[in-house]
Amino acid sequence: MKKAPSFTLPDQTGKNVSLFDYAGKWLIVYFYPKDDTPGCTTEACSFRDEYDYLKERGLNVVGISKDDVKSHAKFAEKYKLNFPLLADPDHTVIEAYGSWGPKKFMGREFLGTRRNTYLINPKGEIVKEYEGVTPKEHVGQILKDFEALESK
Repeated sequence: MKKAPSFTLPDQTGKNVSLFDYAGKWLIVYFYPKDDTPGCTTEACSFRDEYDYLKERGLNVVGISKDDVKSHAKFAEKYKLNFPLLADPDHTVIEAYGSWGPKKFMGREFLGTRRNTYLINPKGEIVKEYEGVTPKEHVGQILKDFEALESK
């Protein structure tokens, strides 16, 4: 199993959040392209809607994009998001997790954040990687995999 790359980034309130804060806990780190866009809003809202259930299961959630703290604050307030959104404007952490790369939109190719998610165990190891996820079904997939891991 691969060790999760360490990070310390500001959340939507400006408070620094690091991987170390979740030592000994399960953590879902999800990367998304842009605040307040259709797919990203669907994904964020599904994490929001399932947040209490995820917390009951012992799962914490952190979203990361290259948007800044101000953008995250607006996005979190608009959709009443109840988990940290971390700002990585230099995409250092996004790259460390392998979630930065070529993308296509309307026939144009460019570099950007890929919609990937990582399930990290209490030892800080990545136990499951999700690449190019479908925003709507994603939380259900994670829960199913987490329950399978828990029952081992």
